[in-house]
Formats: sequence, C-alpha cells, structure tokens
Amino acid sequence: MKRDNLLMVADSEHDANMLYALRMFVPDPFIYLRIRGRCHIVMSDLEIDRARKEARHCRVLSWSRYARKLQRDGVHSPGFAAIIRQILREKRLKKIFVPGSFSLGLARELRRLRIKVKIRSGCFFPEREFKHADEVKKISAALMMAEVGLAEGIQALKNAKIGRNSRLLYHNLPLTSEKLRAIIDIAVIQAGGLSANTIVAGGKQGCDPHERGHGVLRAHQPIIIDIFPRSQKTGYFGDITRTVVKGRASEAIRRLYHTVARGQEIAFEKMEAGAPGAEVHDAVRRFFDKEGYKTGKRNGRMQGFFHGTGHGLGLEVHEAPRVGASSKDILRAGHVVTVEPGLYYPEIGGVRLEDVACITPDSPRNLTKFEKLLEV
Repeated sequence: MKRDNLLMVADSEHDANMLYALRMFVPDPFIYLRIRGRCHIVMSDLEIDRARKEARHCRVLSWSRYARKLQRDGVHSPGFAAIIRQILREKRLKKIFVPGSFSLGLARELRRLRIKVKIRSGCFFPEREFKHADEVKKISAALMMAEVGLAEGIQALKNAKIGRNSRLLYHNLPLTSEKLRAIIDIAVIQAGGLSANTIVAGGKQGCDPHERGHGVLRAHQPIIIDIFPRSQKTGYFGDITRTVVKGRASEAIRRLYHTVARGQEIAFEKMEAGAPGAEVHDAVRRFFDKEGYKTGKRNGRMQGFFHGTGHGLGLEVHEAPRVGASSKDILRAGHVVTVEPGLYYPEIGGVRLEDVACITPDSPRNLTKFEKLLEV
C-alpha cells in the first residue's frame, strides 16, 4: 500500500488527511500527489513561498508555471484536472489512488482525460492511526486547552447562586447553558484552541449525549460538560467530559455517577495492547447490567449505555480505532483513544465521564489530568 501513487485535492484546514500529509494549514484546495513515495504539492503564487518554508518534506510545484505551459499548448483555462494530467504525464503514470471523499466531478474529468482513478480502500493513510511521541504531545496540549475551559466553567458554577425553583444565577442573571458554554469557549480560545459545539447539558437534556444544552441551568441536577477543542497551532484535538452537580446530588445521581466512574476504571483495566475494542466495551456494559443499569428502549427513547466506550483522537475528533459494540478494531501501542462510558435515564439525568488513554506496550497511560468531582 505504501507504494500506491496517491492524489488528493482539498484544503488542509478541513481535510485531516491533507493536514497530516502537509503539516501546514492552507485554506484553499490544492493538489497533493505522492508519487513513488515522494510528496509533491502544487501551490498558487500566494502560497508557494510559505509552502517551501513550512513543507520542506514536499517538492513544491508552481500552479502558475503549469497553467502557462498548458495555455501555450492550447488549453484555454487549465484547472485541477488538466494540471494533474500534465504532472502524471511527466511521471509516466496513468493510474492514481484517491480517498473516498474525492470529488466525483473531478474524478469524471480525470477519467475523460484517460487517467484511471481508483478509490483507495480503508484508511487513506493507515499510519495516521498510530501516534508518534510528538503527536501525543500535540494531543496532550489540546487536551490541556480543554481542561482550561472546563476549569473556567466549573469555577463559574461554583460562583453561581441558587435562586428560586433551583435556578442558577451568575452575577445576578440566570446562568444558562449558552452562557456557561461561552465562558468555556472563551477560555479555550485564550489557551490557543478553538471549540465547536461544546456540550453543557443539564438534567434531562443530558440524556441525549449530543444535545448541546439550552436554557437555564438548575441546582441539584447533573450537568454534563463535554469539551473537544482543536489546537489553532497544530490542528490536533483534545476531548474531555465531566458531570457535575451544583448543590446536593440525590442518592440516585450519586450512585449513577460512581457506577460510571467504576465503569471507566474497568475500561482502563481492559485497554491493553492486543485487546479487541468490542471486548473492552462489552466488559463495561456487563458491569452496568450487573449493577442494575439496563440498556434499551423505554417509552420510545433509548436509556442506559447506548453509545461506544471510546474513539480514536487526533487530527479528527472521531477517528480510528473505535471502542464499541460493533468495533472490529484491535487496540495497539500508539493508539490514542477516549474512554467515555455514560449512563442516561430521564427520571435521573445523564452521567458521562471522559478521559484520554494512550495505549502502550504495558498499561494505558491516562493523558487527562483534570480531577473528577461530582458536587461543586
């Protein structure tokens, strides 16, 4: 597979494979080719000098030079397809492998120009799954940004007052999910990250794991805070979740919380190199069942533990490998995965706890430093 000749056309701000290949942010789509193991990129005059400095591992080609050559040869307005064909012609290649996300329109253009375009099966860069030490450091740095945001959010909850009907007040104004999310996201930005869709979901809202949360927060109810920022510098993600209660947690909430915390410990105990992701997940689910927390549909909605135990983390917030019921992945040294079991019951609320594990040849290393505290 490493001998495959590869083609991508994308920007590196939004395409994780392109950022992985180039290691620099470029906001507009450009051409990437890996030919006989060597990286080639075709850059506009706007980006070419910066690319030569920041992407020294790539051969940087000039878009304008190729465009002028093609115009002299009679191509009126050369675009991506014409320039790609010209480069492949020079390399005496007629077949190229592309990712599954490749533009169908561009693939058709290339095929009309007699270039065979094949989808590369599986991961475009399988090596992305295994993080080197410098990548682990980048993920840890992004995780620290998430922890900074979480600390600010929890401090705001600590400073909040409990008003009528258990409504939370912050600086004498209602403390809403939207307000607390803004406090968290601003802190993340100041730490060098960018947050999108941060979750601050209280009470029953927390029973939908991807509900962002809205409206006034209340005391004595569980509040799920899930923060997954992207480093502005590197593009790597962090991911952390804590569940907290402002005030006093009921016995039902307290028991639910400690069960989830123990479930997370079990997942860490099982996450050895060579362990199937599905078996790790199954161990957590069996423990929850044994404790009386069943999973299934009730009154038309799911309750219990109905999402995966974890997922890979890197240049995407969700990437390989997966740790879940249907996972076919085997955990290997170099994997960085979240560990985030949760339990959700509308009559109680939701509890989720999430740390990040780096799989090593020995026991997994927890990259998350933030404490776990139910009541604030």
